[in-house]
Amino acid sequence: MSESLHTVTTLPATRQSDCPFDPPAELIDARRHGPISRYTHPGGIPGWLITGYDLVRSVLADSRFSSRKDLLNVVDFEIPPAPPGEFLLMDDPEHRRYRKPLMGKFTVRRMRLLTERIEQVTADRLDAMEKAGPPTDLVTAFAKPIPTIVICEILGVPYEDRGSFQQQIDTFMGGEVSDEELIAAYTATQEYLAQLVAAKRANPTDDVLSELTDSDLTDEELKGISLVLLAAGFDTTANMLALGTFALLQNPAQLAALRADPALTDGAVEELLRYLSVAKTFMRTALEDVELGGQTIKAGTTVVLSYHTANRDPERFADPHVLDLRRQEAGGHLAFSHGIHQCLGQQLARIEMRVAFRALVDRFPTLRLAVPAEEVALRPETADIFGVKSLPVTWDKAES
Repeated sequence: MSESLHTVTTLPATRQSDCPFDPPAELIDARRHGPISRYTHPGGIPGWLITGYDLVRSVLADSRFSSRKDLLNVVDFEIPPAPPGEFLLMDDPEHRRYRKPLMGKFTVRRMRLLTERIEQVTADRLDAMEKAGPPTDLVTAFAKPIPTIVICEILGVPYEDRGSFQQQIDTFMGGEVSDEELIAAYTATQEYLAQLVAAKRANPTDDVLSELTDSDLTDEELKGISLVLLAAGFDTTANMLALGTFALLQNPAQLAALRADPALTDGAVEELLRYLSVAKTFMRTALEDVELGGQTIKAGTTVVLSYHTANRDPERFADPHVLDLRRQEAGGHLAFSHGIHQCLGQQLARIEMRVAFRALVDRFPTLRLAVPAEEVALRPETADIFGVKSLPVTWDKAES
């Protein structure tokens, strides 16, 4: 098997302009050759690329693979540990110490209680779109404001600070700025969050961050946790809303089915999550020699997990490159990861998407692209989260 093992030489690979929703052709080709491929990290460091659903899922659930940032063996220099509180890049018990206080604050029940507020925020954005009239950029008018307002309210970010916060997150997660600009935006966000934590300690309000100040977590840890929650709670959902709308507009039969049947909304969200997989890849490092897919992953080797090819694996999903809002098995996707690092805010994201997509298609029955599809500007593959930079849309004026 090893003699014919496929090799991938370049990551991130570029998507084809005529297939913006599909994984890059190189990764689809790698999956056709098998669920595991050889890959060389920058600096000539050998690694592996996992593209098959079953293998990706198994690695995510396997404690022999580490999420620790400082163990990543991908460059020829030492990587520092994750800052305090940034628990996505940690293993248990450190990871569990940070995640446990949060689990009760993002339960299904608690998130459902937010539905009315999310509906109000969504209606406000749609009202503003109607008032301004077509055309508009759906990213700035709709997709970004909804999750930004919601996650900022949950954590207690003052309303007047949301614009600058959103811009800073865009800068260091968008994949299009220089290292200097990225560091500046990250530093500014860290400084702001330090001030916010201090303010919540001094004068607690009705929000998650204030509740966390009553724990044994330090200010530095609370700052790190806040950064994780704010960035994840804003960027992923914003890009799902915009890219999901683009995908629906490019699949008019599916969009028509969603408009006609409100009961299809929940399934549509799961299928869009599977089909788009905006969180494209993650990495894990083997803590010991592990047999995987007929290969030996040596201790200290870092593997790249391709979520978007796993969610397009034909051995798991029939006709995986087809957007099918009635797909029965879509709920098994890995868009929210799996194992101990499964997305803490997945129920919040689901509710935001269910409310927003439903309200958008109901309010604007003639919504359509205002430019040819090939002119829609996509985020680069270097961005942490895939999506569109802007989505010009229009609709019949009579609807306003």
